[in-house]
Amino acid sequence: MITLYHCDAARSFRPLWMLEEMGLSYELKMLPFPPRVFAKDYLGINPLGTIPFLIDGETRMTESSGICHYLGIKHGPTPLMVGPEDPPYGAFLNWMYFSDATLTFPQTLVLRYSQLEPEERRNPQVAGDYHKWFLGRLRAVEAATANAETLCAGRFTAADIVIGYALRLADNIGLAKDFGPNVAAYWARLQQREGFKRAVAAEQKAGVEQNVAPRVRA
Repeated sequence: MITLYHCDAARSFRPLWMLEEMGLSYELKMLPFPPRVFAKDYLGINPLGTIPFLIDGETRMTESSGICHYLGIKHGPTPLMVGPEDPPYGAFLNWMYFSDATLTFPQTLVLRYSQLEPEERRNPQVAGDYHKWFLGRLRAVEAATANAETLCAGRFTAADIVIGYALRLADNIGLAKDFGPNVAAYWARLQQREGFKRAVAAEQKAGVEQNVAPRVRA
């Protein structure tokens, strides 16, 4: 059984969505955010104290986009993956890495310095600067979805899952108001996917059953 440690609306939503799109069996363990502060026992499982944390047999993983890639290869085949024999393979890999390193990184700083830090440590300039950074990098998604329903390969893939999470996070922290028209329409399409809806429902159900309150959002 695959086990995924997850916090409400956190980047561990990427592998949760991937699991639902693939129809794989899994156990979802909810943690309060941030777990390194509010779930000290979790450090005995994942010394980093971060989420996600995936256990699959002997495999242990902490990187959300990497977990999606792993699931697609290990538990495939699945049309969610693009193989090296396919011309869009390079574009697919680029989106997979772009999702966290380029898009989610500035969002975490916006979140930290506008909401998570104590009032006296919040920094509007840092939050504002990284808000602009995120929007600048989002231009790549705006361009890619100008004439296409998805990011690459002419179909929905894991690239859309990992980028889609960055859009969900942006929505949760108040950045979606600045989406361009193409990104806004793309994000609306992603939310209509049954796999996305199942992942949100699983997140909510597990939170209630495990008595883990959802994170307060902007």
